[in-house]
Amino acid sequence: MSAYVIVDTKISDPDAYEKYKALARPIAEKYGAVYLARGGDMEVVENELWSPTRIVMLEFPDMKSAHDFVSCEEYAPIKAIRNANAECTTIIIDGM
Repeated sequence: MSAYVIVDTKISDPDAYEKYKALARPIAEKYGAVYLARGGDMEVVENELWSPTRIVMLEFPDMKSAHDFVSCEEYAPIKAIRNANAECTTIIIDGM
């Protein structure tokens, strides 16, 4: 069953964030990720609980693959680039 990683990101340094994007993608794909959305145009139609900023959605083959990606040693230094240049909320959700 697929699993999804959804990230809401508020970028503080767009140039540094571009470096993060270039480095993160091949690692995510190594774990089977397919990018479904990556900061495209967004229309918020209800926001009683949350006001999203920039959404990234990745589909993984399963929960294990998603967890393995976000916690792998190879991604840790890349994630540090993101954390230094953006504020993020990340969730992993089981698909149907």
